[in-house]
Amino acid sequence: MARIATFDDWMDLLGQWQTEIGLDRDLIERYVPGYRFEAKYGQLPVSQITFGDFKGEQRWEKVLQIPDQRMRDAVMNMIVYQGDTEFASNEQQRFLVNNAPSEYDLASLIRIMVEETRHGFQMCHLLVNHFGSEGRIEAQKMLERRAFGKKNRLLNAFNEDVTHWLDFFAYTNFMDRDGKFQLTMLSHSAFAPLAASMDPMLREEAFHMGTGLTGLRRIAKAGVIPVSLQQKFYNKWISGSLDLFGTDHSGSAQWAYAWGIKGRVDEDTAAEPADREHLNERARSQFHDEVAKTVERVNEVNASQTKFYVPDMRFNRKIGSYAGEYWSVDGRRMSAGEWAAYAPTVLPAQADDIELVAYFKNPDWIAPKGNLREA
Repeated sequence: MARIATFDDWMDLLGQWQTEIGLDRDLIERYVPGYRFEAKYGQLPVSQITFGDFKGEQRWEKVLQIPDQRMRDAVMNMIVYQGDTEFASNEQQRFLVNNAPSEYDLASLIRIMVEETRHGFQMCHLLVNHFGSEGRIEAQKMLERRAFGKKNRLLNAFNEDVTHWLDFFAYTNFMDRDGKFQLTMLSHSAFAPLAASMDPMLREEAFHMGTGLTGLRRIAKAGVIPVSLQQKFYNKWISGSLDLFGTDHSGSAQWAYAWGIKGRVDEDTAAEPADREHLNERARSQFHDEVAKTVERVNEVNASQTKFYVPDMRFNRKIGSYAGEYWSVDGRRMSAGEWAAYAPTVLPAQADDIELVAYFKNPDWIAPKGNLREA
């Protein structure tokens, strides 16, 4: 494919991509009337860099102000990975437009897909307008990768289809909550255009998480789908979200902090000095604690005596110190043979999707939105 020369060229590609994944203009106009894809930048609270080796200096407004080429590459890499997840999530959820449980849910889905697309748009706007020809190439590649077919999105967790609404609500509560953490860490960035992009994205992300948590609460309140079956999707996406915080003792996280590119999630309020060797571990632990609070929110309306839980941090991990090891949801070490028999009892399997089809035929499998309070 010929390389794009302008942002208008990229917008033409965006239209083609939207059509391919089923997010057509009629759906957008019906449920998000008047929505325009545009770059949004918030007001930064301070103009100085607030952490790392350049703390106290002015934030960089232009790429050439970033002192070192390695740092420029790192900033661009952060933008590429963030944007890639935004487009990928739309591709993962593309089937859901055909089987929404209600008009309210379809409207929520379309809004989420549109806003996730805008988040990808925002990242590509940064690439095209600040990173020259290399940025234009990366922005184009963003719309050429696919979470389906080629399955070549940059993070493996974003190459898996989300085919039904229980899966979707778990995804948006847990994976989008990881997204909130990542965006918040980038909101402290020394590269001002990246940092200023985060507040509008975080405001939209709040609706996505709220949709997920409210959906899980509605399913739990209905009491039609067994808790043990629902729990499998909690286990799937909680463990997948934990992996997104990266490796333990991460050298790249240390450099990103030293260079002022990506801070701690609570960088503006944390009293203690940063433990640079354990940045990913700290963020992962904070995320795990927040997820536990959302699961308790579901248990508040749970119609069953069986309660939902958060699996052990070591369960089903593909990245980090526990990758390749076998741990149960309650923290027991297992052999490979034990895991092979155990995994289908705590993670979704093909038989579960078949069983869910019957439950989804029951019009009461999910409670109406009603007055359930969102996240």
